Amino acid sequence: MLLFLYTLLLFHQLDTKAENTPCQTMGDPKYPLLSKDGDITIGGVFAIHRKESLPSFEFTQKPQHLLCSSVNLRDFRLAQIMIFAIEEINRSGSLLPNVSIGYRIYDTCGSRLSTMSATIGVMNGQDFGPGDTCNGQPPLHAIIGESESSATVILSRTTGPFKIPVLSPSATCECLSNRKDYPSFFRTIASDYHQSRALAYIVKYFGWSWVGAVNSDNDYGNNGMAVFLKIAQEEGICIEYSVKFYRTETEKLKKVVDTIKKGTAKVIVAFVSFVEMGLLIDQLSIHNIAGFQIIGVESWITTKNYITPNSFHSLGGSLGFAVRKINIEGFTDYSVGNSSQYALNCSRYEDLFALKNYNEDVPEQRYASNVYKAVYAVAHSLHSLLKCKEQEGCEKRLTIQPQEVVEALKSVNFTIKMGDHVWFDSTGGAVAQYEVVNWQKDSDGSFQFKSVGYYDASLPPLQRLVLNTKNIIWARGQLKVSGNNLLLLLSTRKAAQKGRPVCCYDCIPCAEGEISNETDSINCKQCPGEYWSNAEKNNCVLKILEFLSFTEIMGIVLVFFSLSGIGITVLVAILFYSKKDTPIIKANNSELSFLLLFSLTLCFLCSLTFIGRPTEWSCMLRHTAFGITFVLCISCVLGKTIVVLMAFKATLPGSNVMKWFGPAQQRLSVLAFTLIQVLICVLWLTISPPFPYKNMNYYKEKIILECNLGSPIGFWSVLGYIGLLAALCFILSFLARKLPDNFNEAKFITFSMLIFCAVWITFIPAYVSSPGKFTVAVEIFAILASSFGLLFCIFAPKCYIILLKPEQNTKQNIMGKTTSKSY
Repeated sequence: MLLFLYTLLLFHQLDTKAENTPCQTMGDPKYPLLSKDGDITIGGVFAIHRKESLPSFEFTQKPQHLLCSSVNLRDFRLAQIMIFAIEEINRSGSLLPNVSIGYRIYDTCGSRLSTMSATIGVMNGQDFGPGDTCNGQPPLHAIIGESESSATVILSRTTGPFKIPVLSPSATCECLSNRKDYPSFFRTIASDYHQSRALAYIVKYFGWSWVGAVNSDNDYGNNGMAVFLKIAQEEGICIEYSVKFYRTETEKLKKVVDTIKKGTAKVIVAFVSFVEMGLLIDQLSIHNIAGFQIIGVESWITTKNYITPNSFHSLGGSLGFAVRKINIEGFTDYSVGNSSQYALNCSRYEDLFALKNYNEDVPEQRYASNVYKAVYAVAHSLHSLLKCKEQEGCEKRLTIQPQEVVEALKSVNFTIKMGDHVWFDSTGGAVAQYEVVNWQKDSDGSFQFKSVGYYDASLPPLQRLVLNTKNIIWARGQLKVSGNNLLLLLSTRKAAQKGRPVCCYDCIPCAEGEISNETDSINCKQCPGEYWSNAEKNNCVLKILEFLSFTEIMGIVLVFFSLSGIGITVLVAILFYSKKDTPIIKANNSELSFLLLFSLTLCFLCSLTFIGRPTEWSCMLRHTAFGITFVLCISCVLGKTIVVLMAFKATLPGSNVMKWFGPAQQRLSVLAFTLIQVLICVLWLTISPPFPYKNMNYYKEKIILECNLGSPIGFWSVLGYIGLLAALCFILSFLARKLPDNFNEAKFITFSMLIFCAVWITFIPAYVSSPGKFTVAVEIFAILASSFGLLFCIFAPKCYIILLKPEQNTKQNIMGKTTSKSY
């Protein structure tokens, strides 16, 4: 408890002491490089030098000041512009009458360490005299700077808690658009979000889909490149490599150069800061690297110091986006007249003052107008806060806090004397308007930045980028750089290359049945069921329908044999009819012979139903007609075989079997056998009839139009019944083959049934294994072969006797009462 009371008492004493303590800076003060007193003070932070030398830290004495060298003329001129604008406002009696603006400009030496030191220095203000106390008046009301994004991030984060407005003329990092992190940051230049998108669009515009990327390893380069890579991926642009380096990283710079040399991309996007680009240009010139189409950004693309004969060899024809050039009236002739009261005694600034009137390439200082706008933006915000009136002046007694200036800046809206409109969007940035420039060499040998187009983010998307390609000079004077355009062709798909970036791919032709009718296709599209890919594999076409037609050679041959069989059968029938009274015709049951000839004619005819496009009726007809006609045919042969057996039995003493198998019984047997097949076919057609079917399983590229059996049981029942009758006929004829007779018909029936059975036994495996229309051809062949076998084996010997051996066509010869040879 006592410890707690003691602690409270201690804090009370410290608080009381702090209230009476005068304001004072700790350590040695950081003096501005250029300064001037005024009623209102604006700070300036610029990298007027670009190199910094650190003193030795031996801890035996107080550390010495950091040493800066190598004047950065660009930032020095930005400081001059700031002073020029402030003095112009002070001379004017309309904007801030009776109020003078002072300035304090600090040098960051292009170093993050010095940037922090300069930021603290500009915030602290001047020294406090003895007895001075804090009166609440801020030492400054706004800060102009920094020129680079990383340094501006340091500046804005440091001043942020104090709500001091920071206005940058050239810090373009998209990260600074975050109002949560940088609520008091403004800039008179557009965010790199727009420039990064514009880079992707210009690459896409020229059809370059294979590029390399280099960026500075700082906030400016990393954020800008991140946006570019995202948009590039969306636009189908492939990045072969993306490398980065910082100005102090010599080894990384060498790695960048090696990557460029080894890479295959001929187009390089360089999102590089001003200082880093100078180092990269030096290395490209040393290694004699040329022939690459460089696409640059506003930080370096219009730097006059970088365009030399050596650099032009490597970067000639470079394209890039530049800040719009606006010449400030009167600045060309302006020479800095004031100098810091402190700097005059500092020998370390002698190199700077020797160059104070250096005015070469002033027109190319495209950021000059941005500094000019920033100063006038602060002045306009103060004008509204101090309630200035042109005749009455401003209310000088008002105390203006920096956060009030922040709020006033959000609503500024004015036009500078060059005609440019100034206002800030919701992120504190300006509208994105870029000029597209091209590094060119004139006929007189001089170098220039040729304007070849523009990009305006305020316009509709399709109108933002405008280019005059006729005026562009490409790398090494080429008419156009291909950029290793790897646009994927039609009828192919992408296939990733192992060990390469994800956007590296091979063009793989689409497989059969797949198409690709667009470029850069990831996958080929499968054609629908009844479609197949064309020869070019860029369109789906209907599959070829395959069936045995009357017009193809195979169909014509089968039709020929079918008609030939019909013709021969008809001729045999005519011959038999003309010789019906001869013994050989009478002896072999002429009625069954004519019925057999009729059934054979139907067999030859039914083979024609298997040819042509399958339809519902043709599918039902072909199988039922085949089954019924063949049963009719076999029934007739079976009847003839039974007649032969019965005739032999009838010759035996006391036998009268013929009365049980006379003509009536013969007709009835043929009818009965045939009706059984008819009944099977009717059941088949009733329960599950055959139907036309598109078979897409056997071939992928074509459709087999065939007759589906409907019920396989029905089909094999029909075929099995035919086989049963044929087997029975074969057995009976085989038993009767040696009966004593000069002309024993049983022998010929045996041969015919032997051929018939052999054909159909062979048919079954051939039918099952044959593809498409060959299945039908096999079935037709079996029908024709078995029909011709019956026709020739049974009727050819009789025709031979009738036509060539008429002397043997006698009753005695038929009955075997002569010595003639048996057949």
